[in-house]
Amino acid sequence: MSVISTADIEAAAARVRTAVVRTPLLDVSRQAGRPLLLKCENLQVTGSFKYRGATSMIAALDPEQVRAGVITYSSGNHAQAVACAARTRGIPAVVVMPHSAPAVKVAGARSYGAEVLFEGTTSTERRARAEHEAARRGLTMIPPFDHPAIIAGQATVGREIMEDAPDAARVYVPVGGGGLLAGVASAVKQARGATRVVGVEPVGAACMGSSLAAGRPLTLEATASVADGLLPVRPGDLTFAVARTRVDEMVTVEDAAIEQTVAWLCGHAKLAVEPSGAAACAAALAADHDPPAGPAVAVISGGNVALPALAAMIAGR
Repeated sequence: MSVISTADIEAAAARVRTAVVRTPLLDVSRQAGRPLLLKCENLQVTGSFKYRGATSMIAALDPEQVRAGVITYSSGNHAQAVACAARTRGIPAVVVMPHSAPAVKVAGARSYGAEVLFEGTTSTERRARAEHEAARRGLTMIPPFDHPAIIAGQATVGREIMEDAPDAARVYVPVGGGGLLAGVASAVKQARGATRVVGVEPVGAACMGSSLAAGRPLTLEATASVADGLLPVRPGDLTFAVARTRVDEMVTVEDAAIEQTVAWLCGHAKLAVEPSGAAACAAALAADHDPPAGPAVAVISGGNVALPALAAMIAGR
């Protein structure tokens, strides 16, 4: 399956409607000096867009899968989302996180009742551990990005953007494994083909951009960035297939620009945003555009940042 249809997105929207927050589209055009809107998924349940995809898939589980319990692997935000969505349905959840996971995200997953396991530092290592535990315990895997129900859940972000800003000229989306990008691109392009979808990656973790340039999914030897939620070494097969047909452009941003944008968002938009969540806005602020046919929209994908880390980035400005 390489197409997430409008029907798939509407079905996901129905599954998540009573659980997720319809996040605001904040106009920061005056502060930015250009037409710019922010889709504030940092205000979502569990502090990130990941709750949409996790809720979409967990709501679709059959009774046998519910009884089995669920497991996932994540650097943090998806772990929290799965833990919270599972708790809502009374399902036990196990999450595999890297040893380098931010403490605030580990604490978040535990606060929602998840059993937390640690494995390695890469997405490949934690996926292998999660697959081993799933087979050993008979748990149902809730993958972080490469599943139709996950992507359709994330597509509800794009669906809301196009309902609230139907004249959007560009939509900037941060990219890790590509679930959010594939979902938003599916919703946006089916609503208005003229709106450009721009994927944004850290310079040190450009797995989707490299894969699209090569024409096939590539596995990077390593990734590194202050944006801990955007560090998969390989895009998903399905997310790659969707991005290949529906994404107009991929760009990269330096860590320094991401940190400066975290500070900018706090000072100018009064938003607490994690580095991963600020990447799309960093690209939108840096872009050299012709006079726009409509506003740009940047997806602020998450706000799970420890206060000392946030203070340090603001001071670094």
